[in-house]
Amino acid sequence: MKIKRALLSVSDKTGIVELAKFLSDNGVEIISTGGTMKAIKEAGIPVTYVSDVTGFPEIMDGRVKTLNPKIHGAILAVRSNPEHMKALAEHDITPIDLVVVNLYPFRETVAKPGVTEAEAIENIDIGGPAMVRASAKNFKDVVIVTYPSRYEGLMEMLAKEGDVDARTRKELALEAFTHTAEYDAMISEYLKKQLKKQLEK
Repeated sequence: MKIKRALLSVSDKTGIVELAKFLSDNGVEIISTGGTMKAIKEAGIPVTYVSDVTGFPEIMDGRVKTLNPKIHGAILAVRSNPEHMKALAEHDITPIDLVVVNLYPFRETVAKPGVTEAEAIENIDIGGPAMVRASAKNFKDVVIVTYPSRYEGLMEMLAKEGDVDARTRKELALEAFTHTAEYDAMISEYLKKQLKKQLEK
């Protein structure tokens, strides 16, 4: 299978263990974070903690964990570019071929009665959108999946073809950019409403 290394970091854990098992059974190295890693590990599936990849611990209550060259270099390197591949080798970075990320539940958080602005802000994802956008930008080399509903089709394609075709890669990238655009628009709208309330007091 062409995909050798995957990063899984999801807020919505639906189907993630099944996907991780499929990947592991097919020889894919899995990197993960926090709760996602715990779910995968508890299912008896081999998984590497992202901090063991970056050589740096999660800090600031998990606000900073994947914002690191060992992750973003591994995602953004263009495989056909000799200089990019040379940089990976020089800095001991192994490419990441598949990124499965969905974002902190901002919409669900702000929909809760009595939620504070501070609680809402803590549910603004930073590392997730960065990985999603990086993967989507480099869609020719990295497969990006943002919705659990895509897992089954992904596994079927990989089982049959050993890779994800060019059209599907581009479709997933478009879906990913749309996802982050809608996410940012939702945050913008929430903050706009909060500012309006404050100005009306």
